[in-house]
Amino acid sequence: MRSSYKIVDKDGIYFVSSTIIEWISLFNHEKYFRILTDSLNFCRTEKDMKIYYYVILDNHFHLIVSHPKLSDVMRSLKGFTADKIIGELKNDKCKWKLDLMKYYKKQHKQTTFQVWQEGFHPQMISSIEMLNQKVEYIHYNPVKRGFVNKPEHWKYSSANNKNWDGSIIIELDKVEI
Repeated sequence: MRSSYKIVDKDGIYFVSSTIIEWISLFNHEKYFRILTDSLNFCRTEKDMKIYYYVILDNHFHLIVSHPKLSDVMRSLKGFTADKIIGELKNDKCKWKLDLMKYYKKQHKQTTFQVWQEGFHPQMISSIEMLNQKVEYIHYNPVKRGFVNKPEHWKYSSANNKNWDGSIIIELDKVEI
């Protein structure tokens, strides 16, 4: 079933979420995180997507972003990362995850495997209060899941956003509401 969430203002700022099919734990190794972070950086620099806040967990991600053609950029991001992820899973001989992605694939899909659940559930940020609530939700997601004790301890989040060497993981844009 398709999502009822819709882009209502092409110039709006949106909270979006995408989940690995059936919540399969996939982002559990640096190279899988890098597929997604490199792709987000590409969307930012080459497709002019504004990225304000983010978190990447083991089986889903949340972003606060904007782009005049957000649906197109998200479709492209998810398609590209799915291809890369499948390639890495094959290289890693991770047959059991591929088998799950094949088993749970929606019948109408033309591919052998389905990595991402359909949709990205855009919710337009309509106030500074809503923005603050979504940012807190994003940053505390790894704490709530028990991965870390403080938001800034989670590497793949705008609460930290730094590699172990101090370099930035994703360049972030400044929100103007």
